[in-house]
Amino acid sequence: MLKFTWNVFANTGNIETYLLLKELESNGEEVPNQQNEELAELDSSIS
Repeated sequence: MLKFTWNVFANTGNIETYLLLKELESNGEEVPNQQNEELAELDSSIS
């Protein structure tokens, strides 16, 4: 999940995605479903 989040940030430059990545790293947890869906929406807007 961290790799996916990093790739979204790298492609979009979205600071919120970067902050999410850092939060995931510090918590050592997976993204809850709602945030997972939000990332999928960000990913689809890139295409």
